Amino acid sequence: MSAVPTLPDGDPAPSDGSLPEASAAAVGARALGMYVHVPFCAVRCGYCDFNTYTATELGGADGPAGSSQASFAEGALRELDLARSVLGPAAPEVSTVFVGGGTPTLLPAADLVRVLDGIRERFGLAADAEVTTEANPDSVTPSSLAALREGGFTRVSFGMQSAVPRVLQTLDRTHDPANVARAVSGAREAALAVSLDLIYGTPGESLEDWRASLEAAIALDPDHISAYALTVEPGTRLHARVRRGELPMPTGDDEADKYELADDLLGSAGYDWYEISNWSRAASEEDLRCRHNLAYWRGDDWWGVGPGAHSHVAGTRWWNVKHPSSWAARLAQEESPAAAREVLDTGQQHDEEVLLGVRLVDGLPVSALTAEGRRAVAGLVADRLVDGRAAVLGRVVLTRRGRLLADTVVQALLVEGAV
Repeated sequence: MSAVPTLPDGDPAPSDGSLPEASAAAVGARALGMYVHVPFCAVRCGYCDFNTYTATELGGADGPAGSSQASFAEGALRELDLARSVLGPAAPEVSTVFVGGGTPTLLPAADLVRVLDGIRERFGLAADAEVTTEANPDSVTPSSLAALREGGFTRVSFGMQSAVPRVLQTLDRTHDPANVARAVSGAREAALAVSLDLIYGTPGESLEDWRASLEAAIALDPDHISAYALTVEPGTRLHARVRRGELPMPTGDDEADKYELADDLLGSAGYDWYEISNWSRAASEEDLRCRHNLAYWRGDDWWGVGPGAHSHVAGTRWWNVKHPSSWAARLAQEESPAAAREVLDTGQQHDEEVLLGVRLVDGLPVSALTAEGRRAVAGLVADRLVDGRAAVLGRVVLTRRGRLLADTVVQALLVEGAV
C-alpha cells in the first residue's frame, strides 16, 4: 500500500472547533466556500499521494458514520453541523462548493446531493453558486450525471490525465480513453459545465504523446482545461519504479517544452490562461474559470469537510485527521475532527498573498509588496519574468517565461522583500 502524506505540524486544535477571537470576529468579511473530501477510490493510482483509501485498505464497513463509502454522507452532515455552530450567524451564504477526492462519484449521486442539500440547509447557497464534483470517466453514467444536475451541481471535472493508453498504464489509470468522450457527452446532455484535468511529464511520455492528449482534450470542447506537471512523490509506486531505474525521471526541460506546447495549442483553440496550470474557454457572457479554486488563490474563506481536509477562515488554518475511521469517531463523539491548526501572522499572510496571487493572470498589485519586494520587480522585468507594461501600471504579472519560473519570481519577491 502506498503511503498517504503526513499532516503538517501545528498547534493543538480545540475539541469544539472554536476559532481564535480575531478570526471569529472576521467571519463573513470574505466569501465562503465548502470543500468536501471524499477519500475513496476503486484502486490507488501509482503516482497518487493524496489521502485516499480503497475498500480493501479500509477493511470493511463497520465503524461510526462516515468511516465507509456507505455512511460517508452521514459523517459529512455531522461535520457540517459543527461548521454551522463554529461559524455562527455571521457566516455568509456559500458561494462555491467543490467535491474532490479520491473519486467522489464512487458514491451514489443521491449521497452527493444529500451532502449538497446539507450545505444548503445549514448555510444557504448563493443564487449563482458554482457546485463542482470531480469524477473519473468510468465512474459516471448519463443517469447519475442527470441526478447530480437535478440536485444542484453545476460543473463536473473529469480526470482525463492522458489520451495515450501507454501513459495511462504508467500512471495506473484504469479508464478506457474512449470513456472520456462518453462522460463528456453525458455531462453536456445533463447541462453541466465540463472541465478536463490533464497531467504532463509522466515518465516515458513523449512530446508527441502530450500533443495527442491535448488535441484529444480540445476536440471534446470542454469549458475548462487544467494541465499539471507530474510530481513523482516519495512513497508512491511510481517513485519506487523510478528509483529502481524502470522509468526515467522527468526533466525540467521536458516539462517546460510540454507546458509551452499546452499554452500554444490551448491558446490557438480559444482557451485563455488565468492561473499557471488552468485555462478556460473565452466567453463573453459567462465566466468559465473555476471560481472555487480562484477563492483559494485569492485568500477567501473555506471549510474543508472530510478526512484530511484543510480549512481556512480569517487567517486561521486547520486540517482534519486523515483516516476515515478517526474522522468519523471524533464526529460521533461531537468533537472537532481537526488534527491541528495554525494562526497566520501578518508576515505569513503577506507571503501567501504573494505566493498565490502572482500565479493569476491578473497578478498582484506592486503595492502589496514590501519596499524591498518592490525593488525586486525591475530585475524581474529585465529578466523577462514579469511583464514590463503591467509593472508600469502597478501590477506584477508573469510572462510565459515567468510562469515557467514562478518559484524563482516568488523567491525574489519574498527573499529580497523579507523584513
